[in-house]
Amino acid sequence: MRVLIVEDDESLADGLSVGLRLSGLTPELVTTIADAREAVTQGGFAAILLDIMLPDGTGLDFLSDLRSRADTTPVLLLTALDQVQDRVMGLDAGADDYLGKPFDLDEVLARLRAIVRRAEGRADAALKWNGLDVDPARMSARMQGQSIEFSPREFAILRALLERPGAILSKSLLEDRLYGWQDGVESNAVEVHVHKLRAKLGADFIQTVRGAGYRLAKDRS
Repeated sequence: MRVLIVEDDESLADGLSVGLRLSGLTPELVTTIADAREAVTQGGFAAILLDIMLPDGTGLDFLSDLRSRADTTPVLLLTALDQVQDRVMGLDAGADDYLGKPFDLDEVLARLRAIVRRAEGRADAALKWNGLDVDPARMSARMQGQSIEFSPREFAILRALLERPGAILSKSLLEDRLYGWQDGVESNAVEVHVHKLRAKLGADFIQTVRGAGYRLAKDRS
């Protein structure tokens, strides 16, 4: 799941990026509204973490512009302006949730999962397919009574497949889930992580569609 972070505080932005990556998410970091506007034109973000006070304007202006273009990407505002009126303005501008600074990373992650879940129309926090019951908060799952743990990048690929069950996802799309635009891409990373997932979930859980990509096997549950 790719998340756009719009934050100009270097230490805070770095902490968010590391925390999201360790939780199986793919963060993309920008520090200005101009760069944020450029980033969203590329699309593919599941959510946006947005600071209000930025060097070239306010995050609320960016948010209002986003909503005026019918962009419904979930937005979580992160700001030191935490009075009631500030929260009201942020929510009325189109934010899906609001969190005042300082904040706890676990709460940021929980709120991110919640706004994405609502955007996807899911009531259940768990992701389920073919007897696999995945807990996104812990990057773990249960299958046939057994607990399974995933690395962040294994989980990134698994989540991408679970979000679009039955769809064929290309290697390049899965690479986008593993790496930010500033990262170097390892040529065989997707194949390596799919191999590890099959070792944990069963050889037939993820199918290779020659020349096209990967998909989950048909749900038999």
